Amino acid sequence: MSLGFAAGDDLVFQVESGFGLARVLASEGEGEAAVWHVLVYEDFYPDVEAAEAALGGGAALAVRNAHIAFTEHAFTKTPAARLGNRPVEAGELAALEAWRAAGGAVQDRSLLQMIGVR
Repeated sequence: MSLGFAAGDDLVFQVESGFGLARVLASEGEGEAAVWHVLVYEDFYPDVEAAEAALGGGAALAVRNAHIAFTEHAFTKTPAARLGNRPVEAGELAALEAWRAAGGAVQDRSLLQMIGVR
């Protein structure tokens, strides 16, 4: 199953009490063998419009997780919608490069489980 996301995509996902933002840093492989590299922002918003406004507000958003690597299976467990796409900046890739250098693990748990919310 292809998720149809690309590097630089800003995503919104729902939690019980609101909406969160994530960003696709990169993906590797295809299909079930795909690995998704994602940055997750700190704050939650009452609705999608507020999340979109935060992205477009020009201020830097606080980061909850600078990088999480997910299997295709795990990433599909958190329904997310694409809000837009911006070029990935070199500074956003630092945690991904550190993960690679350390031989980091790929998670097979959902985004919500990895950030500790429901």
